[in-house]
Amino acid sequence: MAEQNVEAVILAAGLGTRMKSDTIKILHRAGGRAIVDYVITLAESITGTAPILVIGHQRDAVRAHCGERARYAVQDEQLGTGHAVLQARSALGDSLEGKTVLILSGDVPLTRRETLDRMIVEHHTHARAATLLSMVLDVPALYGRIVRGSDGELQRIVEAKDASSEELLLSEVNGGIYLFDAPALFDTLSTLSTDNSQGEYYLTDVIARLREKGRSVGAVIADDPVETLGVNSRAELATVESELVRRRVDELMAQGVTFRNPAAISIDSSVSIGADTVVYPFVTLEGETSIGRNCIVEPGVHLRNVIVEDNVTLRTGTVAEDARIASHSAVGPYSHLRPGTVLQQSVKIGNFVETKKAVFARGAKASHLSYIGDAEVGAEANIGAGTITCNYDGVNKHKTTIGEGAFIGSDTQLVAPVTIGKGAYVGAGSTVTKDVPPDSLALSRTPQKTIVGWATKRREEMKKEK
Repeated sequence: MAEQNVEAVILAAGLGTRMKSDTIKILHRAGGRAIVDYVITLAESITGTAPILVIGHQRDAVRAHCGERARYAVQDEQLGTGHAVLQARSALGDSLEGKTVLILSGDVPLTRRETLDRMIVEHHTHARAATLLSMVLDVPALYGRIVRGSDGELQRIVEAKDASSEELLLSEVNGGIYLFDAPALFDTLSTLSTDNSQGEYYLTDVIARLREKGRSVGAVIADDPVETLGVNSRAELATVESELVRRRVDELMAQGVTFRNPAAISIDSSVSIGADTVVYPFVTLEGETSIGRNCIVEPGVHLRNVIVEDNVTLRTGTVAEDARIASHSAVGPYSHLRPGTVLQQSVKIGNFVETKKAVFARGAKASHLSYIGDAEVGAEANIGAGTITCNYDGVNKHKTTIGEGAFIGSDTQLVAPVTIGKGAYVGAGSTVTKDVPPDSLALSRTPQKTIVGWATKRREEMKKEK
């Protein structure tokens, strides 16, 4: 349920130079989504409205990606986090009375809704002017330190570069997520200075200023520090990806899915899998992939935006994209289903078969070493090894239609556009350029000629040539 009178501001103006990338860090992907997408979704779940995204670097790319999921404020100069929040003031409307501002970072995608709910309860229960999320680390590194008084109350936050040697020993650090009473926040932001090692307006200085005014401030310690992990490098991006995969795998196992080796899976957060499906190691599942119940997904399978129904076996090395596989079908090993492939019930696609924009009706088979593109294959049709639908004439693509129950012999070329009628046979080694009527036999190979003793004579001639 959305919280009334809470507005979310997401800080997303920084480029992220440690990523060593031409792409702004918040648009880098983890778990199949840009990392800022997770933050926007979280913010909207809390407030019920589109968050305010403070943008700067690559603002056009960020706007293009986020679209109407966010409102926008622009930070032209990177003058610190306090300055960034100030840019969001006009987007909050004329009156701030009664409003609470939730401040998130666009590069922190692992925060849980439950954690923010705890912060909100703490904030309102104690009528605080500010509540922040903190964490306890064995190695605090460059995080801002939380300084508490002798009574345990939060006094201030000191940035690591400005901290004394004693303050650097503190293990409780700032997680970078805040709740503020809106009037108190913006009244205080206007009083900040840049008298610090970075020459910036620190949002963290607001905490000390509020304490000086006698206002109540507090901190909620995160159960798991990973919730506050920001992505500033490729190594941190990999850590985030690993955590997102772990969370999705845990969710799916709780729903009845078996993973033979959960640590050896790559799966996007958008992927769904039905109960009693078994997933082997080294599988990659991406995009809007959906796998039904009682399926077997063997090692090396790679699916992107594939719909798989119940009781399907995907054998080792199967690769598929933008395809549909109906129930009781079997694919692979080492098959390639390209976009537009549709397999209806009980279809078999076997070793080293490639399909593209091909529809296989119920029970059809292509078991070995074939290419079937721009084709419609009828129910129970059988396609022999080495068959090719010659769908491209150098300029245009053309369709091949294979009728119900047709039998295509091995090493056949079907030169499209061509139709093989219902129940027809095509002899092995044929090149078919004309339609074949139903229940007919098509052959195009020449009669076999055998010359007895030819090989012996040829070997003798070769000896003489030497």
